Amino acid sequence: MTAAGLITIPSGFGPKDTMDRLQAEIRARGMTVFAHVDHAEGAAAVDMALRPTDLLIFGAAKSGTPLMQAAQTIGIDLPLKALVWQDEAGATFLSYNDPAFLSDRHGLGDAADPIVAAMSAALAAIAAKVTGAP
Repeated sequence: MTAAGLITIPSGFGPKDTMDRLQAEIRARGMTVFAHVDHAEGAAAVDMALRPTDLLIFGAAKSGTPLMQAAQTIGIDLPLKALVWQDEAGATFLSYNDPAFLSDRHGLGDAADPIVAAMSAALAAIAAKVTGAP
């Protein structure tokens, strides 16, 4: 089952390398990394097992602020998030929220379309670069 509004891309790299590449690419593009949440580490702290599951929270105020000016509720979905995770077969994936889905969810309207399109293109380029996807 695919979650609505979620884009998932297989990675040609393991979880750690994918996350390292993701952080490096985000910083190289001048965006801010706000937080890195290692869910597997959190699970281990309570004696539970979890395959690699790392969340990166990142963004750029120049893109996010106009969206929040249009609809402050999008602040629940910003900054952007990307999840690097490993499935039961050992494959690594990168998942992130589709900006167009978020725009529709918060009713941003046509005025936000150029920002949403640029955000979508940037995320797709980042994902392709860090996962090695064609």
